[in-house]
Amino acid sequence: MPSIKIVPLIMAGGAGTRLWPLSRDTMPKQFIPLLAGGLSTFQTTLQRLADPAFDTPIVITNNDFRFIAAEQMLACGIEGEVVLEPERRDSAAAIAVGAVLASRRDPEAVGLALASDHVVADAEAFRRDCKLAAGLAATGLIMTLGIPPTHPSTAYGYLAPGEKLAEPGASRLARFVEKPRLELATQYLAEGYLWNSGNFLFAARTMLDELARHAPEVLAAAEAAVDKAKRDLDFLRLDPASFARATKISIDYAVMERTASAGMLAASFDWSDIGAWDSIHEIKPKDADGNVLEGPAVVIDTHRSLVRSDEMLTTVVGLDDVVVVSTRDAVLVASMAAAGKVKNLVELMKASGRPEASEHLRIYRPWGWYQRIDIGSRFQVKHIHVKEAGQLSLQKHFHRAEHWVVVSGTAEVTIDDRIVIVHENESAYLPIGCTHRLKNPGKIPLELIEVQVGSYTGEDDIIRIEDIYARD
Repeated sequence: MPSIKIVPLIMAGGAGTRLWPLSRDTMPKQFIPLLAGGLSTFQTTLQRLADPAFDTPIVITNNDFRFIAAEQMLACGIEGEVVLEPERRDSAAAIAVGAVLASRRDPEAVGLALASDHVVADAEAFRRDCKLAAGLAATGLIMTLGIPPTHPSTAYGYLAPGEKLAEPGASRLARFVEKPRLELATQYLAEGYLWNSGNFLFAARTMLDELARHAPEVLAAAEAAVDKAKRDLDFLRLDPASFARATKISIDYAVMERTASAGMLAASFDWSDIGAWDSIHEIKPKDADGNVLEGPAVVIDTHRSLVRSDEMLTTVVGLDDVVVVSTRDAVLVASMAAAGKVKNLVELMKASGRPEASEHLRIYRPWGWYQRIDIGSRFQVKHIHVKEAGQLSLQKHFHRAEHWVVVSGTAEVTIDDRIVIVHENESAYLPIGCTHRLKNPGKIPLELIEVQVGSYTGEDDIIRIEDIYARD
């Protein structure tokens, strides 16, 4: 079989709410270094694809994550096309956009649609399976990588094998089943069903044909969104009005449950979608009591539990099968069995207006990040980190003055028509209404403390005059 170049379509726009409070809308799980080595699952996904069999990846994410994705790709030394969804429309629209772009790159392209938040232990086995499935996809099948189940789970969809194909472990897909109740999951295990990994391989032309047949409105919206897309720095920004016309539906419902061209391959690699805290506990190394302890955590008489703390000492006594996750502004305590319900908890908090449901204390920006230290009725204190060569927008505020105290590094500060250099243990004062900018001209990160004083300290009291990152 001739060599096939696989175009990865990496979906990286999800929120990952079941891993709250670590994963939130402003920094979701795929970009957080959850595993050993300090890399995010997005980065390990990119690294798995660093092989001659794979073409330049197409990363599909949203506007809020564009600079995070680009920076993490740069850190891995991997180039790719970053496509910005104007809004979340589920996986069918994202895969439709990816298939359109892949087919325009090469009419014979074979696409690999995969999530950016999965964990694969054996990257070589993953690549081997993808190459095998790509060969079958080139014949007109939409191939799903199925995972041999280790236990009856209600968290995954299931794949029923049908007529065997020529390749070992490959078959037609007889039935595609969404997440079942426990009794059915047990039955499916006995009948040889596999878990649906959410990894699909297909000839781009096949996927476009099946979308045209089963979800024409999704395909039409995707094609129009690409046709009218605009370049924004290094990103491809899809047309918002066109993309909004796509039905919000998963590729499973839109195509895989309806197509007559579905196939499956039993994967030879270990896999986890780290969908909730119980799956994190499952894949991490454990102590003699079955506990996963991370950060300043101390437990006694505790078993089969996950206790994680970012900063403050977190202790647990006499509990089994629990999840305790402590961040600077929120604490989660849940039974391991109810870990999947954290998503419902986040929805409840959002409905009641709790900002912690969506926002981290640390907010990432293309120039670095800031983290609130304290806030009162007429003041706010922040820790600001500006990466090398990073600079904030030229801006002004109508309701607050600011004091910047440099802790480490060097700051270049613009105040109206003046530019001053501020070193460690020095400060700059920015009166209300002045035009100002902060820049790091040095070769190490700039760390400073910002004290805002005024009648209003909200983030929307910013008038951007000039911005190298093309933000509004």
